[in-house]
Amino acid sequence: MFTDSHCHLNFPDFQGRMDAVLADMAQAQVSRALCICTTLEEFPAVHGLALAHANLWATVGVHPDNEGVHEPTLDDLLSRAALPRVVGMGETGLDYYRLGERTVADMAWQRDRYRLHIDAARRTDLPLVIHTRSASDDTLAILRESGGWASASAGDGLPAARGVFHCFTESMAVARAALDMGFYISFSGILTFKTAADLREVATFVPMDRLLIETDSPYLAPVPHRGKTNSPAFVPHVATQIAQLKGLDVAEVAHTTSANVDALFTRVGVPAQPVGGVQP
Repeated sequence: MFTDSHCHLNFPDFQGRMDAVLADMAQAQVSRALCICTTLEEFPAVHGLALAHANLWATVGVHPDNEGVHEPTLDDLLSRAALPRVVGMGETGLDYYRLGERTVADMAWQRDRYRLHIDAARRTDLPLVIHTRSASDDTLAILRESGGWASASAGDGLPAARGVFHCFTESMAVARAALDMGFYISFSGILTFKTAADLREVATFVPMDRLLIETDSPYLAPVPHRGKTNSPAFVPHVATQIAQLKGLDVAEVAHTTSANVDALFTRVGVPAQPVGGVQP
């Protein structure tokens, strides 16, 4: 019924608890979840979850916040993207929130990494999973420049970039820009927080055929579980908030957002491949 479009089930919070996590998902009618990769080092664990469980899928990517990790090459991303059960490119994007003593100019490495992911996504025609924090102007500008959006045809024979702005917390203007480029927008448990009135206005605006729901677990547990370890089983609370904002039945929100996952992550639903012989 419900689909959690973004979670991190390989993180230590879930170590040794997968049976309980999956049981809780079933109890909450959360039928599927997309496990998001944030480093190449963790990719085997993320991919392993997708191979081991028929209702889990994986992405490949290196999060913009991660420093001191294996820096991906184009071949790193392309080779992993070709593996069974890998349905997206990312988590990628830009994050200037923790600059410290650095300047935006010092974050050129983030922008280069982001461009690499966009290139890989276009070469594979996989959707991007985009993270942006305190960096929306550059996130959008690089997507326009590198994503095949500069003209009707980029002239390189590759499809235009597509994907989702995950855990959306940006302004209405950023939402409009993302939608204008054909991207989806995903809302997390933040939508249920008392302080999120502006974000609820954005969620009311985003059309249902371009909207996803997620937990970003183990982070950002929604009300009434705020402060606890988040889990895919809590994604119905996000759906309930959206239903209230839009005057819809929760079942309709579940159906539509799950159909949107199918439309965006087009490999979701492909039967699981046997684990034997698959090398992450």
